[in-house]
Amino acid sequence: MSVRHISTGSPFEEKIGYSRAVVADSWVFVAGTTGYDYATMTMPEDVAAQCRNTLATIGKALEEAGSSLDDVVRVNYILPNGDDFEACWPVTSEVFAKAKPAATMIIANLMEAAMKIEIEVTARVSK
Repeated sequence: MSVRHISTGSPFEEKIGYSRAVVADSWVFVAGTTGYDYATMTMPEDVAAQCRNTLATIGKALEEAGSSLDDVVRVNYILPNGDDFEACWPVTSEVFAKAKPAATMIIANLMEAAMKIEIEVTARVSK
């Protein structure tokens, strides 16, 4: 089995000891990702803006892996406040218009109070 690790340069990856994504054969597993802009280490307050940042970070990791958001087959949305999820729907329906992945929304506390959404995905490597 061939395995490749992808990093976004997030300080969390180094401190906690994980990769943003792992490519294993024809699969890409993207770690839970939050709304930080990793270039500035800032995060918007708005949940929809956090969702958009999160999916942009995931999209970049998938691209580096030879995949894309259109190749996502599974997505897990994790929110501390389930009432916030509906504000993300316009973003998620746009981003996943083609992929239409199997999806789950989970309510759970996140690492920092400012984090309003965390997203993890599984995708296929594009052929």
